Amino acid sequence: MKYSKATNYALHTIVYLALLPSGKTIGVKPLAEVQKVSPTYLSKVLTNLVKAGFIESSTGVKGGYTLVKDVRDITFLDVIHAIEGTAFSFHCSLENAVHDKHNCFIGHVMNEAERKKEEYLRAQTIANVLRQVDQEIVDYIMNAAN
Repeated sequence: MKYSKATNYALHTIVYLALLPSGKTIGVKPLAEVQKVSPTYLSKVLTNLVKAGFIESSTGVKGGYTLVKDVRDITFLDVIHAIEGTAFSFHCSLENAVHDKHNCFIGHVMNEAERKKEEYLRAQTIANVLRQVDQEIVDYIMNAAN
């Protein structure tokens, strides 16, 4: 149940963008600096978020990234799927002529665990975590955006 660094950066980026005033953009460089990651790497993450319809990018002097989807409608699972894909992470090693994928006794347990994890993450929205963000983080993001 390990997620990639890209998922970590994607979730944080969505939160940071949600803290900005409506219509305000922020460039990849300040977003990367806040998360201590290279702008090149974060650009790849941002591309996936754009493709998923969570954010949009604009070019020019006042260009950058902005959130376009309501934070109440963005779940943790949505962001994870945008970065990691939607395939289950467990694959039974006994899938052969004796045990097909429907009879894997280990697979039943692991797939149920995966289902419950997804159910929980589907219920967690970005709006939920925004309620927990302290003012120091808000100020930091606002300064980075200027």
